[in-house]
Amino acid sequence: MPRYIIIDGKRYAWRDILALRREQRQLPLLQPTLFELKDDARPMPQRTAAGRYAEPSLFDGDPR
Repeated sequence: MPRYIIIDGKRYAWRDILALRREQRQLPLLQPTLFELKDDARPMPQRTAAGRYAEPSLFDGDPR
């Protein structure tokens, strides 16, 4: 195993990299969310494309 590794022209001690990796592995895994989750307030059939196709609501109601 090499004593040093060169990354982007900088020399790093392999043992330091291994020590940093051990520290990373001990930290709890927290995955940040990409966006806020919101509840879907639509009626159950309108929540899927198949439901919207089977029961369209665009022209429901008074046909005036």
